[in-house]
Amino acid sequence: MKWVSYRSADGSTRCGVVHDNKIHAVGMDLLELLRAEGGLEAAAAREPTETVELATADLLAPIPVPPAVRNFAAFERHISNAGKAAVGDGTVSPVWYEYPLFFFSNPAAIKGPYDEVPIAPGAQSWDYEVEVAAVVAGDCSDLDAATAENHIAGYLVYCDWSARDISASEMGFVYGPSKSKDSSTSLGPFLVTPDELEPYRSDRGYALRMDGYVNGEHYGGGSWDEIHWSFGEMLAHASRGTTLRAGDIIASGPVGTGCIQELSGHRRYLAPGDMVRIEVRELGAISARITAPEPS
Repeated sequence: MKWVSYRSADGSTRCGVVHDNKIHAVGMDLLELLRAEGGLEAAAAREPTETVELATADLLAPIPVPPAVRNFAAFERHISNAGKAAVGDGTVSPVWYEYPLFFFSNPAAIKGPYDEVPIAPGAQSWDYEVEVAAVVAGDCSDLDAATAENHIAGYLVYCDWSARDISASEMGFVYGPSKSKDSSTSLGPFLVTPDELEPYRSDRGYALRMDGYVNGEHYGGGSWDEIHWSFGEMLAHASRGTTLRAGDIIASGPVGTGCIQELSGHRRYLAPGDMVRIEVRELGAISARITAPEPS
């Protein structure tokens, strides 16, 4: 199933399952639905409260305000490329191989799949990231990596907009990224349930392309199945000693060459007016126009 969230004619946030390019609405938002008895499966069997054309719907992020957002760094090629770009050395630290690393991102900064994205105040090196993310199906804790993917409601396209110049300063201190990744995160357009992706299952992920484009030009990308840390491993690590909640976002970090930072000066960073497309096969695409920083 493919689920979307949208703004109804009365201004309320609703969700629905997509059939034949129509949204079959269920009269509540997706986070409420994940928390409800029976979840997505039960809701999909109900009579729709309204039917809306997908092409004309005002689509929102599938989870407009997630309870928590954890952003991992699960692709080895990205880590190596980013190291080369920053210090000329692509050697990956042994710590990265010990367990999956993540930082918390800002749930209040979520944007829809087609929303404009302003450059963060003070940023000079504005970048996109081609990522995929999992949405947690229900409250869970202390998961086992072998079975943790059973707790995934679905996957979506994720773009962590990043101020590389600010990040370079922040990453010199032990806290890691903060304001450099605090202003915008784009999600969507669909929440795709895992059964839809099973034909593409491959090793630790899925044999599905992940690509970034700027002004229609392909900048880079790779395949989901290049991932080093599986989503099961990421969920198990994130849930250890704590509770993941329905609607929590677990993001992969960028696929190799899935951001301008990795391209070692061969591409300029983003500027107002640029159109960015972040596409993951079978999950759809985020399409965002970059705008000038908002007045502070």
